[in-house]
Amino acid sequence: MTSPQNLPDTERRMNGHVKSMSFQQFMESATTLLSLLLIMAVDSTKTVAASRNQQCGNALLQTLKLTRLVRKESTDLIKTYKLYQGEMSDLFCEGSVNNIPDPSISGLDPSEKIVSIYTNLQMFIPHFKRVYEQQTDLQLPTSPLLTELTNVSLRSRNLALLIKTFYQSLFPNLPVPEPAGGPTTLPPPQNVFQQKVYGCVVLKTYKKFLLDVSKVLNNIKGTVCRRRIQMNALFF
Repeated sequence: MTSPQNLPDTERRMNGHVKSMSFQQFMESATTLLSLLLIMAVDSTKTVAASRNQQCGNALLQTLKLTRLVRKESTDLIKTYKLYQGEMSDLFCEGSVNNIPDPSISGLDPSEKIVSIYTNLQMFIPHFKRVYEQQTDLQLPTSPLLTELTNVSLRSRNLALLIKTFYQSLFPNLPVPEPAGGPTTLPPPQNVFQQKVYGCVVLKTYKKFLLDVSKVLNNIKGTVCRRRIQMNALFF
């Protein structure tokens, strides 16, 4: 067998050229494969990001839609409430009642504001129950007021669930804080006049709260979800 040293120069150069070509082809194949893997990884990331953006938008739109509906129904409910309270019904809503949930929404960033909305909703629900119980003693069982009170209370529970779901979609790594401080404080036994004032003040305060909820959610719609889309466009 002829050793590489004894091969003619031309043949040695050809062998070297063949080895060089094989290595080059290997590197080109490896580079192509790596490029395909990178493209697949980026596409996968973009798909996940787009899915999260869609979840952000869809959850927010559902929440906004239900908020508007409850706000409209609460406005109608106040009118019905006044209609069934007899004389001086307009004065009942001008009264003052202690221990009513604060309609203002606290917090600096979106996560804190959403938690504040969820917490306030949870605090209003026991008051709706108390107003309903009081009005069952003052109204006929077939009164439209009782039906409307039930509807607003049920929709408010659904709204609280939507707010919670929306929060979890935006901040999956953060727990949803439950209202602190134990059960909601309800008023002590009241006479009929006090009950009528209490009911109207609760409904009026809740209507104001829902208006603030709509403003906060619309602001989040224009910042948080949109910022996610812009960031994904920047990186991908």
